[in-house]
Amino acid sequence: MSFAVSDNVNRVLGLALDGVSLRQSVIADNIANVDTPDFRASSVDFESSLRGALESGDVDRGRLSGIEAVSTATDTPVGPNGNNVDLRKETLAAVQTQYQYQLLSRAVSDRHALLRSALGSM
Repeated sequence: MSFAVSDNVNRVLGLALDGVSLRQSVIADNIANVDTPDFRASSVDFESSLRGALESGDVDRGRLSGIEAVSTATDTPVGPNGNNVDLRKETLAAVQTQYQYQLLSRAVSDRHALLRSALGSM
């Protein structure tokens, strides 16, 4: 059975997955450049934008266009070679982000299973 549901919950979960995916990519880039001279680490924030849309009711009105993930340079102190990647911090962020992604993926999967079950009982 194939179906497409486009409601607020699915849209928010999709946006959160997009934000977490971007964060994973940025963290991987930071780690890959741990020894690159003058490289500046970045971080990703999408939660602020998503939280603002939820609090203002924009999600309820179907206005999700203002929600975006923002990548900004981190304020980690710069080392002697001009690089500011903190490998311990990035590794911890990678683990946390992986757990967030797993949780969101599970929420999407469980939601689809619930919808399949509800549609099957009709």
